[in-house]
Amino acid sequence: MNYRHLFHAGQFADVFKHLVLIRLLKALQQKEKGFTYIETHAGAGCYDLNAPEAKRTGEYKDGIARLWGDSTKAEEGIQEYLDLIRTLNPDGMLRYYPGSPRVARFFLRPQDRMRLTEQAAEACARLQTEFSRDPQVMIACNDGYASLKGWLPPPEGRGLVLIDPPYEESEEWQRVVDALLFSSKRWAQGIYAVWYPLKAGAPVDQFKNSLIGTGLHKMLSAELSLWPLDAPFRLNGCGMVILNPPWPLETELEPPLAFLAEQLKQGPKSHAQVTWLVPE
Repeated sequence: MNYRHLFHAGQFADVFKHLVLIRLLKALQQKEKGFTYIETHAGAGCYDLNAPEAKRTGEYKDGIARLWGDSTKAEEGIQEYLDLIRTLNPDGMLRYYPGSPRVARFFLRPQDRMRLTEQAAEACARLQTEFSRDPQVMIACNDGYASLKGWLPPPEGRGLVLIDPPYEESEEWQRVVDALLFSSKRWAQGIYAVWYPLKAGAPVDQFKNSLIGTGLHKMLSAELSLWPLDAPFRLNGCGMVILNPPWPLETELEPPLAFLAEQLKQGPKSHAQVTWLVPE
């Protein structure tokens, strides 16, 4: 595995993913009973935007940096996300950006738990350091899909699984479909969020058709595109399929994602959409 998220931390795809993640976690907080948050490709937990890798690409400049420090970015669903990042940067200077595990940790209550898997040894070691004194967090340096077999269903019976692979290999798309089908059979009532890239040549339509072909119901698709999908860039947009989305996620996501499409746009083709891939 060659992917290192430090090169891409804070980019528009992170902003999108973490806004959706926050809405899902807040929905789980509506009930007093505890929940489990599970992530299959957790990364390092937190990223230094002053690191040479992040500076080399500068992708955060067209992501979180466009929203940072502007009091007008108070669109519902955006301000809470920015407040979270400010807790990591109390001096007001944007330096540290949270990975999904750190975002999720902000929304865990004493009765909730987090289970993280990261296969890359260096990233997993950093993840272990990030949460070394946290009794609510369990970390496995392992294949994320394999970990699901041991972690599902969680004792609480409530929770969220985030599947966010780098899609470096062509077979990754089918692995995601297989993992979602397997996991939903083992834990049918769980919420599952699957991130995917939108870029030239990516088999997105085939991926969606495969998901539809599983026979699973209640799948919502949210997407953010900043460039035309046939533009020859590494990443033109991204999306997330949510299985068993909490009500009313569809209407909650539309305003902040439309806001992102406007604030992070790279041209006139920027847009966001929330649609049902498979209704209930």
